[in-house]
Amino acid sequence: MVTKNNLRPGVWAKFKEGQVIPAIPLYLNDRREFDPAGQRRLIRYYEVAGAGGIACGVHTTQFAIRKPEIGLFEPVLREVLEEIKFCEEKRGEPIIRIAGGFGPTEQVIREAELVREMGYDMMLLSPGGLPADADEDAHVARIRAVSEIIPTIAFYMQTAVGGRVFTYDYWHKVFALPGVIGVKMAPFNRYMTFDVMRAVANSGRSEDVALYTGNDDNIVADLLTPYVFETEQGTVRLTIAGGLLGHWTYWVKPVVEMHNRIKEIKKSGSKCIPADLLTLGTQITDANGVVFDYQHNFAGVIAGVHEVLRRQGLFANILTLDPEEVLSPGQAEEITRVCAEYPHLTDDEFVAEFLRKDAAGK
Repeated sequence: MVTKNNLRPGVWAKFKEGQVIPAIPLYLNDRREFDPAGQRRLIRYYEVAGAGGIACGVHTTQFAIRKPEIGLFEPVLREVLEEIKFCEEKRGEPIIRIAGGFGPTEQVIREAELVREMGYDMMLLSPGGLPADADEDAHVARIRAVSEIIPTIAFYMQTAVGGRVFTYDYWHKVFALPGVIGVKMAPFNRYMTFDVMRAVANSGRSEDVALYTGNDDNIVADLLTPYVFETEQGTVRLTIAGGLLGHWTYWVKPVVEMHNRIKEIKKSGSKCIPADLLTLGTQITDANGVVFDYQHNFAGVIAGVHEVLRRQGLFANILTLDPEEVLSPGQAEEITRVCAEYPHLTDDEFVAEFLRKDAAGK
């Protein structure tokens, strides 16, 4: 039976504690081809910035890497994994290796078997891939099948990028599965997020499930908010420990500093939340809304991420696998605005120094 005990030494403790985990974007050259060197450099940036894990093969990596005519799923995940291993040797401790799963049940089973053999620690299973009329039991069966192969992170994905609405009962069934060791909550909806938290509390497995936010519109509040539930097992207190976010693929150095500060506040037991953190949360939401292009129903989300990385010198362009996937009208100007209004959110100087040292092989 697959459980958290199947993880490499040290991985579960880090994952449960809460980490900054970027959902890595795909690096393409100017011919729209996969560029391994650029991809590996991005991973080295995440390592020196202090990220505790990396997720690959997820939405930000572009689900299209799975298309047979593109054939990039395995090559990309292998390159990313090899660079993570080099970074682990440098750091002297594990970096959480997460592979994304997407598609029909048969496909995600094959993906789970493949990434397990590669050496990934766990799979973040997207709800996308089943027919639109598939009921919740079909989704539970799909998660069960994957969680019997590799430790699995359940995923509540917002509907704008392919997710669907699930009931509380669905989540209660999901958390009964011993191979489900984490959850990424990204419905961009407080009611739905609460359903997940309540289901974890009532599952009797709250100590075995790591809680991560994917709500890019509510990151700081998610990390700060204590949840208290009265259950059959007694009072259960929960907090969201970390984030697995597309928003955390850029400006990572200040993100790590912010996350460490929040963890210290929670460890101290303080009941006072500094007002500046709440203000910071609203500023992050504004910046994310621009980069993720909420005004156009997230049409420019991946291009927006690429544009920020391009401006910093971490990407050579903003190309995606789909030539139609580009910045929305006015999005570039809005990115300029938030960079100017919130310079403390950025890490341009840190990135410039990283790129200088990386080019020199230091």
